[in-house]
Amino acid sequence: MLRWMGVLLLCGVCAAPAQAERIRDLASFAGVRENQLVGYGLVVGLDGTGDQTTQTPFTGQTLINMLSQLGVSIPEGTNMQLRNVAAVMVTAQLPPFARQGQEMDITVSSMGNADSLRGGTLLMTPLRGVDGNVYAMAQGNLLVGGVGAQQAGNSVQVNHTAAGRIPGGATVEQEVALRLGRGDGTLDLYLNESDFTTAQRVVEAINQDFGEPVAAAMDGRLIRLKSPSDSNSRVNFMARIQNLDVTPNAGPAKVIVNSRTGSVVLNREVTLDRAAVAHGNLSVTIDSTPQVSQPNPLSDGDTVVVPDADISIQQEGGALQMVNTSAELMDVVNALNALGASPQDLMSILQALKSAGALNAELEII
Repeated sequence: MLRWMGVLLLCGVCAAPAQAERIRDLASFAGVRENQLVGYGLVVGLDGTGDQTTQTPFTGQTLINMLSQLGVSIPEGTNMQLRNVAAVMVTAQLPPFARQGQEMDITVSSMGNADSLRGGTLLMTPLRGVDGNVYAMAQGNLLVGGVGAQQAGNSVQVNHTAAGRIPGGATVEQEVALRLGRGDGTLDLYLNESDFTTAQRVVEAINQDFGEPVAAAMDGRLIRLKSPSDSNSRVNFMARIQNLDVTPNAGPAKVIVNSRTGSVVLNREVTLDRAAVAHGNLSVTIDSTPQVSQPNPLSDGDTVVVPDADISIQQEGGALQMVNTSAELMDVVNALNALGASPQDLMSILQALKSAGALNAELEII
């Protein structure tokens, strides 16, 4: 309970008036984006912790295909007992404006039954985009943060050992065409979060800084800019816009509930109306004790096991407690903590308060 109160109190301490942020933290220019890359490859040099090829035949098939390209022929039907090789998927993000020869980080993840990728080396793996073209080549020694060991049926593992990273493990081989601006000389700016008030404030800040109407809001997310035609002037124009300060709108009141982990998060706009809440737990206990039924001597009966079930129901008492009207998040936190409910029970209380119209916030369950 103390830990739960600490989490709620932290939400209250962090609640503060909205502060000005740079436009670069609130929005991004059209076309300036990352691209996902993926590839399939092999990791070699493992210390007996690779795939068991009898259960992952694709690892052996991949190795045979790779060796054939290197001029090595494997006789058909050969049973290769490989324990130092693992089939992996390689993922990366191609940054915007990436040029040939530029290096980027990659993530290597086992897709078979390898015990660990620690100490392995990724062989040259092409990384493809959504269009099927190869944009980068990956290769290098893996950095695995986890470690594990097992002996005589006992095992110990620290962190994850089936995935690792290679800093600078991929080299860009093909560039992605990127065009800044539209054909009519305009440039689009997209807000990260759709909000009409924030869009209005961004437009006002840009036009006030330039002293002329160079920005116009198309909707709650898109802002259209009149950009210079010269590439160098356009870059200076974009840099100037990115560094402008804007105070974003606070946004709607929200309560986020994660039913899988029991996490409850409230933003600073959440308020409560006056309400009364009674909280109590209902527990049902079923205890089954097997009883052996023995037949009489010289009878034709069989010995059977008969379950004897004992069912008990216990309900905790819960008196009505007042939840007072409050416009401050800290007061909301204190009111909810006063109920003495666990995080799981608090989810039900918040849903009931929302249904009763006492919770002035959008309840979102993830």
